[in-house]
Amino acid sequence: MEGLDGGKFRVHSDEVTIAAHEALERRGVSIEEIAKIVFEMQEPFNEGLQLSHCIESVESVLLKREMQHALLVGIEMDELAEQRKLSRPLQQIVDSDEGLFGVDEMIGLGAVLTYGSIAVTTFGHLDRNKIGVIRELDTKVGGQVHTFLDDLVSSIAACASARIAHRQRDLEEKGKGFKDISPDETAPEMHVDGAET
Repeated sequence: MEGLDGGKFRVHSDEVTIAAHEALERRGVSIEEIAKIVFEMQEPFNEGLQLSHCIESVESVLLKREMQHALLVGIEMDELAEQRKLSRPLQQIVDSDEGLFGVDEMIGLGAVLTYGSIAVTTFGHLDRNKIGVIRELDTKVGGQVHTFLDDLVSSIAACASARIAHRQRDLEEKGKGFKDISPDETAPEMHVDGAET
């Protein structure tokens, strides 16, 4: 199918966004569960921070194509491993979440790079300490495989936490804090001159 530019057909970004959300839901991970991790990470440093601010931040992160693509690839790999559709030895490596595999962490880490060093260090912290739903995903139950998903959730939470930290700095420079803004004002790129995501 030809695209508008005469090249191959490109998938519309809305379709990718919906698919990424559906993949998370299919795997039993909610936006609120991820936002609770963000809240736990950022609340001690941000007076007036509400869970609703964190939900907005998670939702904004999930609009990033890098994150959407990482989710679609990683979740598909987990699902194929559950269905035993990967070839040997990859099937055994993914199924057992082999410690030296590292590809799952690299996909998660790659997705955080657009949010700067604070997102990278937060991802490392979450990967090591397994907070909230990340711990549940890391604990294998029955035939479930979450080799990629636990790292992807860590990545989303790390990015959303970084957004909150950057937004706090923007607010401080205006003499404000999270207590002064509604959740829909969390996005810095829309409400503070010169601020970036």
